[in-house]
Amino acid sequence: MSRPRAPTITIDTSATTPATDNIPLATSPGMLDVPGVGPSLGSRGSFDSQSGTYVGTPSSRSRSASSNSFESSSDLLNDPDALKPNRGDDASFHVENNPFGVSPGQLSKLLDPKSYSALYALHGASGLEKSLHTNLTRGLDAHETLIGSSKEGGRPFDDRIRVFLDNRLPEKQSKSLLKLIWMAASDKVLIILIVAGVVSLAIGLYQGTKGEGPEWIEGVAIIVAVTIVVLVTALNDFQREKQFKALNKRKDDFAVKVKRSAEVLEIPVHDILVGDVLLIEQGNVVPADGIFLSGHNVACDESATTGESDVLGKTPAASVIDAMANHRSLKKLDPFMISGSTVEQGVGEYLVTATGRNSCHGRVVMSLQDEGETTPLQAKLNVITEQIAWAAAGATLLYFVVVFIRFLVQITHGSWKIWSPDEKGNTFLNLFLTSVSLVAVAIPEGLPLSVTLALAFATKRMLKDNNLVRMLRSCETMGNATTVCSDKTGTLTQNEMTVVAGTIWQSNCGRDGIHFGKNDDMIERIEAETYKSTRELLMSSVTRNTTAWEAPAEDGSDLMGNFKGSKTETALLSFMRKWFSMRLLKEEQVEGEECVWFVPFDSAKKMSAAVLRNGSNYRILMKGAPEMMLQHCVSMPYDENYDAAAANVRRLIDEYASGSLRTIGMAYRDVSAWPPAELHGREPSLEELCHDLTFFALVGIQDPLRPGAANAVATCRRAGVFPRMVTGDNKLTAIAIAKECGILTDGIAMEGPEFRNLPINELDEILPRLQVLARSGPEDKRRLVKRLKELGETVAVTGDGTNDAPALKVADIGFAMGLKGTGVAKEASDIILLDDNFSSIVRAIEWGRAVNDAVKKFLQFQLTVNITAVITTVVTGIASINQTTVLTAVQLLWVNLIMDTLAALALATDPPSKSVLDRRPDKKSDPIISVTMWKMLLIQAVYQLIFILLCYFVPSLLPYSEDVHRTTIFNAFVWMQIFNTLNCRRLDNKFNVFEGIFKNLWYPIILVVMIAGQILIVFVGGAALTTVRINGAQWGISLIAGAVVLPLGVLARCIPDAWVLKLIPPRVKKFVADRARRQEEAQRAKELEEQRRRFEWNEGMEGVRRDLQFLKVKGGRLARVSAMAKRPRRGRSRRAMAPAAVAAGIVAGSIGGWSPVGTRPSSRTK
Repeated sequence: MSRPRAPTITIDTSATTPATDNIPLATSPGMLDVPGVGPSLGSRGSFDSQSGTYVGTPSSRSRSASSNSFESSSDLLNDPDALKPNRGDDASFHVENNPFGVSPGQLSKLLDPKSYSALYALHGASGLEKSLHTNLTRGLDAHETLIGSSKEGGRPFDDRIRVFLDNRLPEKQSKSLLKLIWMAASDKVLIILIVAGVVSLAIGLYQGTKGEGPEWIEGVAIIVAVTIVVLVTALNDFQREKQFKALNKRKDDFAVKVKRSAEVLEIPVHDILVGDVLLIEQGNVVPADGIFLSGHNVACDESATTGESDVLGKTPAASVIDAMANHRSLKKLDPFMISGSTVEQGVGEYLVTATGRNSCHGRVVMSLQDEGETTPLQAKLNVITEQIAWAAAGATLLYFVVVFIRFLVQITHGSWKIWSPDEKGNTFLNLFLTSVSLVAVAIPEGLPLSVTLALAFATKRMLKDNNLVRMLRSCETMGNATTVCSDKTGTLTQNEMTVVAGTIWQSNCGRDGIHFGKNDDMIERIEAETYKSTRELLMSSVTRNTTAWEAPAEDGSDLMGNFKGSKTETALLSFMRKWFSMRLLKEEQVEGEECVWFVPFDSAKKMSAAVLRNGSNYRILMKGAPEMMLQHCVSMPYDENYDAAAANVRRLIDEYASGSLRTIGMAYRDVSAWPPAELHGREPSLEELCHDLTFFALVGIQDPLRPGAANAVATCRRAGVFPRMVTGDNKLTAIAIAKECGILTDGIAMEGPEFRNLPINELDEILPRLQVLARSGPEDKRRLVKRLKELGETVAVTGDGTNDAPALKVADIGFAMGLKGTGVAKEASDIILLDDNFSSIVRAIEWGRAVNDAVKKFLQFQLTVNITAVITTVVTGIASINQTTVLTAVQLLWVNLIMDTLAALALATDPPSKSVLDRRPDKKSDPIISVTMWKMLLIQAVYQLIFILLCYFVPSLLPYSEDVHRTTIFNAFVWMQIFNTLNCRRLDNKFNVFEGIFKNLWYPIILVVMIAGQILIVFVGGAALTTVRINGAQWGISLIAGAVVLPLGVLARCIPDAWVLKLIPPRVKKFVADRARRQEEAQRAKELEEQRRRFEWNEGMEGVRRDLQFLKVKGGRLARVSAMAKRPRRGRSRRAMAPAAVAAGIVAGSIGGWSPVGTRPSSRTK
């Protein structure tokens, strides 16, 4: 079936010129004859308020597409390395049975980086035409199959697709639900639980055959608990991946226009091939790399790909080759089309040279297939889990050895000697079962469930706060962020240039004019005080002297749409629409005065001009840099000495510039004929019109702060998070915005070129006070993030462009912009800000801390239970002649599984409290169990141990029958845990444990379930749970013993933490510190070796480095972009970590400040 024929766009190539040239147009701007295309744009520019001048496009930095542009022409024409492969890139230069005159690797050299020498070596567009078997005028042959006249048959474009590929990227393989389940079940702690559960189940089934009761329940319960943890984890990960896919779903019917067999066709973007001639126009995203052929005023925004903030004009490749052959300057000559960039203006066509994974955009995407590194909380839990597991094994081994020795003594020399072999076997099985039960108690299966539930609840609720969590680990990491490196544009500001101040002069206003500012009600002042003639003059100056255009409304109606083009122009148009009731732009231009002459912005004169005819008279309208215009003005609308009036205007310009406002001036002159009589009928130049002007308006525009940005920054500071601004904007503008939002206080503001040249020792000195980094490139941001991490900081970074991907990946938490972020930035990020708002980062910090607190709350509760349960089991088991313990295996199961699981659900679902941002974040070197936590859990554990052991070994304290006695102890123990959940709701030394208790409805509901469950167990548990019914007095004893936990919690909070630290002997502190240092050095050496192995010959990251190499940094190219390759690949053991019984060394070490993960200042080398 033939392709649908697309509307034809006719381009007069005889008039093609570089977009940076200024061509007077004989028609009104916005009135081109090309249907569906905006106005022809000339040289675009934006005004730099700091220097008082317009900054033309492209800038001096962007004009040099690569370092080649600074070399001599002879160097470019005779570069021996122009088409040689880069290291590790040989495969793409040698394709088997290649019928083309060029390889994919050689084509990649054109933009690897932008290379004039490679373009010349390939003989420009004409050489590529022959090598690629295409036609620059007609495009590809639509009936092409195999290359070569002797070959027939084959699929369409068979050879071309085989050699160069099409424009599809291999999809990142999503993990199946079964794969996620397997990964979740592979956690080492869960494996231990599975083994313990299977052994316990096997022994229970064997005992069941002997008629000894339902002992198999314990094994089944453990396996059920593990199953719940695995399923919750896997389903949560599966749902998260689905959400991310939905966010980035692209429509399959996205089409582009190409020439094939001289016809313009619309084809799916994935079907673009190397050799295609692609048609582009305003608003298109460049879908593949290529070489510009022809067009009119084409300029591209490459900021999403390269970070270059200015719009770059494009020059036909033939003109560039001619300039090189004639040894002319290559400044302003850029024929390279980069995939992922946006066409900001003009219409044209280009030759495709790289598609899919061979393109710049494709290579960056393909390189971002990296798993994240272990988070601080994960690392701490992993290490402490291992050590507690050893402690649990030691306690179990001690118990087993002691009772086994006594068992051997009894069966050989004691009263058990006369037992039958079956009785002796059952006794040994009971001994072994108790040991296995002790392991089950020591390894709390509730902790992995707590971690999983906390993360699952946080990610779901964060979505409502405009945070889409891609990497589950980022939730808890964000809570400990110590610094945030934020973009300025779009994150702190609204990314919409807006007129925020100005002054209009008319005949009755005097020197001060009609002034309006940020805090004024502009509409009332302007409407009340300006004359109709002044408003019409202002309207004409803005709507007729402009290169911007108005895009149609999204629904295709005649309603007002959005303005497109220069941000300065769109800001002025938006101002006129908001305050002067401007109609559709095309109506203002068509129905207004006729525009007889127009010249776009002239970068030399820093002005643009339009001439309007009103009857027999003409009015010249000028707009541009006000200080330049004042030199050509002779009057103001009011009657006063012009020199004094101009001095007043210059004062206002300085005042606006000091507030980071970009200033725009407007002036006019009336003439009786066109062209003016002094020109004797010839076409004027702009400078010939710049005289005898009347200056009448000055406006200041700015990208205003987002509402709430300043409060969010202040909240960050209160929370101990150091905010930094990292922007590509100029220093003065960055400083003004940083001061306005509260980021810059008494710190340092620095520019990228100065920052990147700092030696490491000076860099470390300024980093603690560096608050603003302006004029920064991707390498500057990556270096900043990398060094902050090496100094022990937990770093969060925001980014929206493809060039931000390395910094997003190397950061602990990468935030991508959901509205204006590129797909590559989102793929590299951990969290996506759906509203691009800095305030959402603060909410992410709150939820991150809530996740950390949830894990710590449950850990504190769990360790209290486990210390008590393990010690009482070991002590009473060893002391008992009959091998019985104070709590039976099934009773321990209720405490260990049901209570822990319910407590995990209760403590893990608490939302962030009001005080969560009133404390400083935890450092990577801080222990996971703080002094306050140890103080609380040890006091609670000691009390519970004293109560249980006294009641067990001194029966007179509870003078009841053995069954009632054991049931009362068990009941009191459970009530202690129920009341202790209230204590564990707070991790600080404040007393109100009921704060916000009803904000989380799960907690009271689960508390009721716990109480109801315990009542049922006591009343109907019977033989299965070894309980009997007890009376009111015995219930009273149990409840009072449990309630004592609350006043003990108050007592613990009254003890200063410093007193506890003083109790640790210096030798213990030194021993723990030395051990932590050795572990840190070993971990550092392991990471460095892993980095070395992964980074050597890393083709993906070499591609990223080369892609970004053309970014100019003060005359030099970026050395390398290798952040992601330096991140160690780790397993995904982020779901289930569990501590067990606590050994004295671990307790002493944690109290003494030792952490299993220390600060790693050199874990990543520079």
